[in-house]
Amino acid sequence: MDPAVHEAIIDDIAERLRARLLDEAYVAPAGTDVAVDDRVRLLVDREAAGLGADDRRALTARIVEHALGLGPLEPLLRDPGVDEILVSGTRPVWVERAGRLERTTARFESEGDLRHAIERLLAPAGRRADEAEPVCDARLPDGSRVNVVLPPLAVDGPALTIRRFRPRGFHPDELVRSGSWTEPLRELLRAAMGARLNILVCGGTGSGKTTTLGALATFLEDGERVVTIEDTAELRLGGAHIVRLEARPAGYDGRGEVTIRRLVRNALRMRPDRIVVGEVRGPEALDMLAAMATGHEGSLGTVHAGSPQEALRRIETLALMAGVGLPHAAIRAQVADALDLVIHQTRERDGLRRITCVAEVISTAGGAGVRDLYTLRRGRPVMRAPLTARLAGPLEEPRA
Repeated sequence: MDPAVHEAIIDDIAERLRARLLDEAYVAPAGTDVAVDDRVRLLVDREAAGLGADDRRALTARIVEHALGLGPLEPLLRDPGVDEILVSGTRPVWVERAGRLERTTARFESEGDLRHAIERLLAPAGRRADEAEPVCDARLPDGSRVNVVLPPLAVDGPALTIRRFRPRGFHPDELVRSGSWTEPLRELLRAAMGARLNILVCGGTGSGKTTTLGALATFLEDGERVVTIEDTAELRLGGAHIVRLEARPAGYDGRGEVTIRRLVRNALRMRPDRIVVGEVRGPEALDMLAAMATGHEGSLGTVHAGSPQEALRRIETLALMAGVGLPHAAIRAQVADALDLVIHQTRERDGLRRITCVAEVISTAGGAGVRDLYTLRRGRPVMRAPLTARLAGPLEEPRA
């Protein structure tokens, strides 16, 4: 038999048996999939007895994936090389590997299959997406991040984005070997962390800001108490004394929300040596600046911005959203007092994520300005001596 015809027959049998399973309510709640897997196997053995043993096993696996699992997403989620999975309706699924987008042959046969997969993804996180809540963010048990947008907001069918969680962060030496960092940059950042400078990492979406935070954490001293605050917890810092806090959205009744700003304020009561804000995008910017300027040196944060100077303007704007009535000049002065370094991260056309600039924050007549300490010019690092005395000393000290 022609292999294509054989595969078409298998597909037809799989679809009919899967529909029967759903019609007969064979799909059980999460946690009872083993029993359902046995039912699928028995049904296949009975209804597809004419197939060989290998075909029946493959057919059983296919039905289980589609009826009980995540269908075409299952092999992508098992592939360690996939960093992000991008689904738009029933069109082919795209993935990101090593910073590059690739179109795959995987696709959902129907919008119903896709919605079923979305429900199974969100259920363990206690979240759901429906007409009342067509936009949903969630974190999977393994730490991966999920974003869902349903029609009519998503015009071409449900849009699903899964950012895979990397269980182990990159060490600075790995980043040097990959070309993301250079050796002079590694020593600069090592000295900055040792000098307990307050550092802001900026860049676009997917530029590697979280990866940089994790790598910077390898320079922490043993025993430092670090409190991390994130909208969706994905940081995995290597220190021995890490406290992880995660914001909580409002429930279905509109109550129970715990904001990043509230967690930043609470972190000050937890005796932190350093505070790490995973992503600053609201009025919590003012509280982060206050924490950095009042003794919590060596703290870290990230913000979406296209350059170090733009990052400072962005922080100023977000701090003004706090609505405390401070004049703009006072906010600018606080930015200059609180922040020491801004790291700019980019994703190049070849997919590699690189730190292209490190700037020190300086006070100017207009508030906070930046002065480049490290830049990449035609792929080669260019450095200048820092004005910040706390950084100049560690850079001059020879490593043991």
